[in-house]
Amino acid sequence: MEGNKLEEQDASPPQPTPGLMKGDKREEQGLGPEPAAPQQPTAEEEALIEFHRSYRELFEFFCNNTTIHGAIRLVCSQHNRMKTAFWAVLWLCTFGMMYWQFGLLFGEYFSYPVSLNINLNSDKLVFPAVTICTLNPYRYPEIKEELEELDRITQQTLFDLYKYDSSPTLVAGSRGRRDLRGTLPHLLQRLRVPSPLHGARQARSVASSVRDNNPQVDWKDWKIGFELCNQNKSDCFYQTYSSGVDAVREWYRFHYINILSRLPETLPSLEEDTLGNFIFACRFNQVSCNQANYSHFHHPMYGNCYTFNDKNNSNLWMSSMPGVNNGLSLMLRTEQNDFIPLLSTVTGARVMVHGQDEPAFMDDGGFNLRPGVETSISMRKEALDRLGGDYGDCTKNGSDVPVKNLYPSKYTQQVCIHSCFQENMIKECGCAYIFYPRPQNIEYCDYRKHSSWGYCYYKLQADFSSDHLGCFTKCRKPCRNGSSRCYRDRTTTPSTTREMEWPKSTSSSRS
Repeated sequence: MEGNKLEEQDASPPQPTPGLMKGDKREEQGLGPEPAAPQQPTAEEEALIEFHRSYRELFEFFCNNTTIHGAIRLVCSQHNRMKTAFWAVLWLCTFGMMYWQFGLLFGEYFSYPVSLNINLNSDKLVFPAVTICTLNPYRYPEIKEELEELDRITQQTLFDLYKYDSSPTLVAGSRGRRDLRGTLPHLLQRLRVPSPLHGARQARSVASSVRDNNPQVDWKDWKIGFELCNQNKSDCFYQTYSSGVDAVREWYRFHYINILSRLPETLPSLEEDTLGNFIFACRFNQVSCNQANYSHFHHPMYGNCYTFNDKNNSNLWMSSMPGVNNGLSLMLRTEQNDFIPLLSTVTGARVMVHGQDEPAFMDDGGFNLRPGVETSISMRKEALDRLGGDYGDCTKNGSDVPVKNLYPSKYTQQVCIHSCFQENMIKECGCAYIFYPRPQNIEYCDYRKHSSWGYCYYKLQADFSSDHLGCFTKCRKPCRNGSSRCYRDRTTTPSTTREMEWPKSTSSSRS
């Protein structure tokens, strides 16, 4: 048969087999019957990959050859079903725990965990910018007559509503009480609030009403507000307040904004001796300041403001030593001459510490200093780096944020939020809010030109506060953020001798 060897038997003595090496097995041929030749493997059995005939055979092969502990017990103990069942349950439990651990590891990996590293350094740092305001809104000569007219109307409104005579506070010289309220739109009114107990309250004593010539009702029955309507007067609502003080201040502020928007774009320099009238002394690290160390701007609510060590400063201040004698030291003089009491109810100064390339949001991050005391403020600079991409939602420079930056500064979340509100204000109301920067060829809101802007503004403000405008969602946090935190260390009241040496309205601040 083809493929089989024929072996011939010889009666002669066996001869040594040539080429037999040490360790090879030598077969001696005897006189007995010749053993059957071993069966050669077929071509199917000589294949490189063995295919098992059944899953049982495959499982037995796996259990006999795997290095997993306990797997062979499933085969060798097959005659004892109890033992096989025990090892099968144990084997499945260990496999389940292994895959559970795999799930935990993969889940932790794809959650993109981060680690927080905090480093405390006391190196030489750039001193932050410091903005300080007078808390006294400035009366521009161009609108002085309109502000005086507003004060007279406010005086009459307070007398009509509360029988309160504010002439010594609001207007220095009153022209006499005549009906001026018809010259101003959006009058302040007292509104009756419907109450389920209205019928019961009608049984009040009539004698007291006749005696005062004015119906005496509970203060909870009334609200103070002013009416606002859309362009065609088809929809109106009252902007009301339960507190009369809040209502009068908001009503006055609303009219003040309209008057302030009528100022020309190019204004002459303010009639003030800059550092002379407000800042008596200024030192940084025991060195006197000069006009090159600060810049000036006017805030509608906080008056004249001065920013020290801003980005326009040629040589930025550096700080390396803590202590009262180091840093910025200011001596301020606060006064209330010709002030606007319904806009500014406090006296002193408002201070904010911010970065050189960040605008001074005095409403958001400022704090007040009261006069007649010495206040020491310590600062700590903090730098925060956020991971973007899959680790968090932040932006590097704001270029991928769908809000145009209206401020001449770098991107911050507050800058984006204010810019977003101004964009919606221009889109919905057709004019710009005076507290925020405006694009070119856009006018500030004034009810002489935009009669319904107040109606639009207060509705837009409500949507902004509830985030219906999406500004807080659009404006993401910057990936790198540096801030300076301020802490009031102490406030010292000067002695009697100290008060005699300096004016009573002098305030001193150290930072």
